Amino acid sequence: MSELLTTGEFGAQSRLSPKALRLYEQRSLLLPAHIDARTGYRYYGPAELDRARRIVLLRGIGMPLADIAAVLDLPPAPADRVVDAYWQRVEADHTARRSLVAHLRQVLTEEGVHPMYDIRQRDVPEQKVIFIQRHVTADQLPVFLPEATRQLFAHLDAVGGTLSGPVFVVYHGLVSEDSDGPVEVCAPTPDPIEPVGAIGVRVEGAHREAYTALTRTQASYPSILGAYDAVGAWLTDRSLTLSASVREVYYPNWDTADDAEECVDVAFPFSSR
Repeated sequence: MSELLTTGEFGAQSRLSPKALRLYEQRSLLLPAHIDARTGYRYYGPAELDRARRIVLLRGIGMPLADIAAVLDLPPAPADRVVDAYWQRVEADHTARRSLVAHLRQVLTEEGVHPMYDIRQRDVPEQKVIFIQRHVTADQLPVFLPEATRQLFAHLDAVGGTLSGPVFVVYHGLVSEDSDGPVEVCAPTPDPIEPVGAIGVRVEGAHREAYTALTRTQASYPSILGAYDAVGAWLTDRSLTLSASVREVYYPNWDTADDAEECVDVAFPFSSR
């Protein structure tokens, strides 16, 4: 017991508050080396001090506690790979937010639409689509979109159907950290296909739409919010009315595009007032 540290001594050396120690113990992230059965006093040793040091460093880069628990239980090389992958996601998110901040500053200073958005118009003919619709939040989108697309393609293959246009995603409501759409993934087809399970069939009406093409970097969340705002402002400035739900139209190169390559459109169907 002489080599062990009391909670106060351990907190001082690890720079962890009593509140943090209680939280980490509740999460089984940092357990005492010994708990006195009579007094309930907690004691910590060198191994716990080393673990606490790693927790402090990982929290310092913003890693969530659930991810930290996984890292601490890995051998050195896999742990390093997990940290590297996490930091790449952080940097990608930072890049995405930087472009959104640039657009936001333009809006706040009333300097107009950010010049990065080249907004055009096009006519889209009536088309039949098979679709999957679900309520999802922003953090669930990266899983739902490819999963639903795979299901639609698998159904087309199973019935001998063909794709007659680009896959597009319709947002019937706001999708954010707090709002869940719903979201509809659509695959156009000219073939007589029946609905089955979660897959529905409907006709998407002909319309005219305003759109802007985005690179993969621009299309990442939350950077893409700037494009939505810009196209919406373009409609408002021209007294045009949204006639159907907003959507993203994905190019065939979506899976292979590099960061600077255009691979998706943000599109707003519209009509004159």
